[in-house]
Amino acid sequence: MVSLTKVDILKEAKRHHHAEKTRSQISAVTNHYPDMTISDAYEIQTAWIDLKLNEGRSIVGHKIGLTSKVMQRLFGIDEPDFGILLDDMVFDNNAHIETDRFSDAHIEVELAFYLKKELSGASLTIDQVLDATEYIVPSLELIAARSFRVDPDTGYKRTVKDTISDNAANGGIILGDIHTHPADIDMRWISALLYKNGVIEESGVAAAVLDHPANGIIWLAKRYAEYGRKLLPGQIILSGSFTSAIKVEKGDHIKAEFNNLGTIECYFE
Repeated sequence: MVSLTKVDILKEAKRHHHAEKTRSQISAVTNHYPDMTISDAYEIQTAWIDLKLNEGRSIVGHKIGLTSKVMQRLFGIDEPDFGILLDDMVFDNNAHIETDRFSDAHIEVELAFYLKKELSGASLTIDQVLDATEYIVPSLELIAARSFRVDPDTGYKRTVKDTISDNAANGGIILGDIHTHPADIDMRWISALLYKNGVIEESGVAAAVLDHPANGIIWLAKRYAEYGRKLLPGQIILSGSFTSAIKVEKGDHIKAEFNNLGTIECYFE
């Protein structure tokens, strides 16, 4: 249920927009509206995306976050969250990324689904998701925080409502080079090693995403059905991370090695 006024929702959307443009973090929304709801948070997210669309950005896909039980327990929730991927968030393999463009940047390992058919409704199956997928591609998600994870002045820790308001902490996506048809691989057993500056920081296996990465797509389609939205052909869907996030700073070299799916590298400058 939405409890904030349209004026408050737009004000918070503009605060996030200004924070991103000026590359300066802001206080968490729940600091100002402690009784706000999850629905309020998604309304703020939508209003912020609308500001970007009005400036000429376009939607290229969607992301699913907080798919692991560990992260859900950390935030005190029992389901994932979602955010929107825009055209200026997509980077190619071996990208050189301007670190200062992102506040409190982190990297996670994911699989991205490239859709060839529309997906919608509340009764999808894994087979239907795979049938609608043209290919999967290894990816890294670049996470950013426009609002403070921990406020430096008060110590206040942001909640999942703040993360959702912040477009589910969406910063960008770095795509690998190898496209694989879903029928050609057992997706649950795709694994990856995540390196920072030549040292392994994280590793994981894709089954950690709700037992199968396609289950993340199913969850998103069900949630979008509540909003009258659909997942469309040509869109990229980030299915959820199967490693913990690692912090990145200027000068860092990130590499992810996927079994059978190649390597992704990027450089933060």
